[in-house]
Amino acid sequence: MTLQQAVSTCFAKYVDFSGRASRSEYWWFALAYVVLALVAGFIHQIVYAIVVLAFLLPLITAGARRLHDVGRSGWWLLIGLIPLVGLVLLYFMVQPSQPESNPFGPPPTDLQVV
Repeated sequence: MTLQQAVSTCFAKYVDFSGRASRSEYWWFALAYVVLALVAGFIHQIVYAIVVLAFLLPLITAGARRLHDVGRSGWWLLIGLIPLVGLVLLYFMVQPSQPESNPFGPPPTDLQVV
């Protein structure tokens, strides 16, 4: 999945907590957010606030779908609110996708099964 595909997919599914998001989809979208937030921060505080608000819900839904892809509930995102313990989320987010179907649905279509 490319950067453009990831951003368009995540914004198209900005309220869809069901299904799964591949590793590439999640991390390309996170990269787009970080780059845009940095650029917006250099421009003006209001522009930065607009970027953060625009990406907030899509980032949460992409994170929940990414957790679904590794076989975890989206509720695990709440562990990120606990300092240091929230680093467990980073471990979950970098895990490879489950190649088989799980309770959250079939594997993402951009997943290449080896």
